[in-house]
Amino acid sequence: MSYVVDFQTVSTVGLESSPVVDALAGLRANEARYFKNKYDHTFTTEPASKAKKEIAYVAKVLKDERDIIIESKPLEATEFEVDGIRWTYVFYESGLAINVLYTLADAGKRAVGFKLSDGMDVPSELADRFKFARQKSKLAGTIRGSYFVIKGEY
Repeated sequence: MSYVVDFQTVSTVGLESSPVVDALAGLRANEARYFKNKYDHTFTTEPASKAKKEIAYVAKVLKDERDIIIESKPLEATEFEVDGIRWTYVFYESGLAINVLYTLADAGKRAVGFKLSDGMDVPSELADRFKFARQKSKLAGTIRGSYFVIKGEY
């Protein structure tokens, strides 16, 4: 069942098995607020069981680009297009959120972003490869984030 993420009233629906459930719910709500404010897009997620294509896409980009395999269980995912950009998000049980930003025009931006929920340790598969910057969020506490530029075609 699809879940429309409400950033006014943060809910843990679909994320209950995460050890940092409240922070992950805040991170998801923070992303929903960003897309509503910037693009007037309603952020809707699907359970991992119904979002296999999106999860496989993110896994392929990570594996092909940087030989990264995420160990944590995916809980939810979404994919949508706004302003010529395809966005794919996966929210993991560990508190990690990964997004693939892929501009559909040839010379556009293409990148993978990582965001860590407040209280989450950096996953071992990312620890020595990326530096994480901190950002404060009223919804999510302190978010740590990093990214890399995609070189291939997906």
